[in-house]
Amino acid sequence: MRASHVKRAFRYRFYPSDAQAAELSRTFGCVRKVYNLALAARTEAWARQVRVNYNQTSAMLTAWKKTGELAYLNDVSSVPLQQALRHLQVAFTNFFGKRAGYPRFKSRKKSRRSAEYTTSAFRFRDGNLTLAKMAEPLDIVWSRPLPQGAAPSTVTVSQDAAGRWYVSLLCEDPCVQPLPAIDGAIGIDAGLDHLLTLSTGEKISNPRHERRDRACLAKAQRRLARKAKGDGANRVKARLKVAKVYARIADRRRDHLHKLTTRLVRENQTIVIEDLAVRNMVKNTGLARAISDAAWSQLRSMLEYKAQWYGREVIAVDRWFPSSRLCSACGSLRRKMPLHVRTWTCDCGTTHDRDVNAAKNILAVGLTASVCGAGVRPQRKTPGGQSATKQKPLQREP
Repeated sequence: MRASHVKRAFRYRFYPSDAQAAELSRTFGCVRKVYNLALAARTEAWARQVRVNYNQTSAMLTAWKKTGELAYLNDVSSVPLQQALRHLQVAFTNFFGKRAGYPRFKSRKKSRRSAEYTTSAFRFRDGNLTLAKMAEPLDIVWSRPLPQGAAPSTVTVSQDAAGRWYVSLLCEDPCVQPLPAIDGAIGIDAGLDHLLTLSTGEKISNPRHERRDRACLAKAQRRLARKAKGDGANRVKARLKVAKVYARIADRRRDHLHKLTTRLVRENQTIVIEDLAVRNMVKNTGLARAISDAAWSQLRSMLEYKAQWYGREVIAVDRWFPSSRLCSACGSLRRKMPLHVRTWTCDCGTTHDRDVNAAKNILAVGLTASVCGAGVRPQRKTPGGQSATKQKPLQREP
């Protein structure tokens, strides 16, 4: 079901010296510049119906370094610049494969500040990490140990909007092994009043991390709005305060989702979820803030990669499956079910909690889809008939 060894990124916070911070900032700027130059060259060639690949952009980089205008590219390590070209190649590959949109230019203010180093551009010995063009190792806070005998293959250095520095080490983790197979299967219905409702009847409360810090965030945003626009020191300080509030919210949300998804994967062999179109759902201006705070997409992503690690299975049922309107006892389907209806009684006499009933139906149809051979990402158009999750539910005999 998975490879014998899992490559895993271990992220740590570090505190660079002034010289290291200056060197990394220069590297971030050069990476962004090279990426944008290569994207502009490939876009211009595309307009002339000419294909440009990674090897050609690599040759362009060599030529750019020899010009007086871009001679500063020689002041930083060449490896992050080459990696930027590789990332652009991956972006175009995904675009031509219709898995992503056309690559966009990187912005100095909005884009992620990061640089990727391969083994030829860093030295890792005795717990000390030294990057190319640096004389001293990074001051890393080792909040958790690396796997025994780990040899990082890639190191990524980044700085978030709140000004915090992170280093991510990609290495094989032999500790990740499949868990013993169990018989447990569970259906999950995502919501806002409760983050998750399980088919067992358990309801997991929604922490609403953004609401907890909403007053503090609004205060910081008001102070930022009063500062004159530009790169003034006061505006930079106010922007950092806003970014720190957002970072605290994101950290709490991510920590909660990690604990929740790890528990679900450990306790169940099969997990059935809904294939929610979150990107379309956040267009609802009345619920967009709450939906974004719930982070359903992030939760699904965590469930999928952890299930792959530990030998579990995640099934996503079709988003149009009427899980809330279908009686899990007799299989009858109600025509309408407004959102304000939280409990309802079927004609067969069974009284349902809306969310628990939906979770039970999601589990049932997910297991059926698994038997029929449907994948984790159900097809919108199935050759030769309907998707397994769109078949008409069978009426149970009394």
